[in-house]
Amino acid sequence: MTAKNAVVLVSGGLDSTTVLAIAKHEGYRVNALSFRYGQRHAVELEAARRVVAAMGVERHVIADIDLRAFGGSALTDAIDVPKHDSASDLGGGIPVTYVPARNTVFLSFALAWAETLGAQDLFIGVNAMDYSGYPDCRPEYIAAFETLANLATKAGVEGTSRFTIHAPLMTLDKAGIVQRGLELGVDYGLTHSCYDPAPDGTSCGACDSCLLRLRGFAEAGLADPIAYAKR
Repeated sequence: MTAKNAVVLVSGGLDSTTVLAIAKHEGYRVNALSFRYGQRHAVELEAARRVVAAMGVERHVIADIDLRAFGGSALTDAIDVPKHDSASDLGGGIPVTYVPARNTVFLSFALAWAETLGAQDLFIGVNAMDYSGYPDCRPEYIAAFETLANLATKAGVEGTSRFTIHAPLMTLDKAGIVQRGLELGVDYGLTHSCYDPAPDGTSCGACDSCLLRLRGFAEAGLADPIAYAKR
């Protein structure tokens, strides 16, 4: 049987790397998509390239979008990235690391590519358990975008494709994500999650993303293989 094409969003982080491994495990021919979107640090793109190469993905597109034109986020603007002593200190609101409508922008690009490929399956590494409260990581958002995908495309309207947005990590906590990835042979030493890395790429160990990642490895009974400035 010929493998089905899928577009997989790959940021170079723990979650998207795990999703990439899941898509490959499920037999899809992966077309990896990353973004140079005006983020303050290029380290994550270097990680994405490492991950894609290690997993033997033949096609990896890095699309350029400059969200710095809008700002409004600590990841695209001159706003300090919040730091904390532990994951238990994380607040319940939407933090300033939220990039306005980012997943909608990313999924729209993924949908456009999928339609040109004749692919019906899009994979994204969002989850609604151990995350920073972003509104575009919730199951109702994914369901709404899937509806949009089938209303807003030629393939969907003509009935030649029925698009599915796969979010296989949605109900997993970080420990569960780590365990699933290790079952699939993921090398998390290749990944990068930090919102505010040092110039040499070392993760800060104190931003939301680092703390959630570290807690996930700790709860899985494992040591995180990457380096941190603060642990």
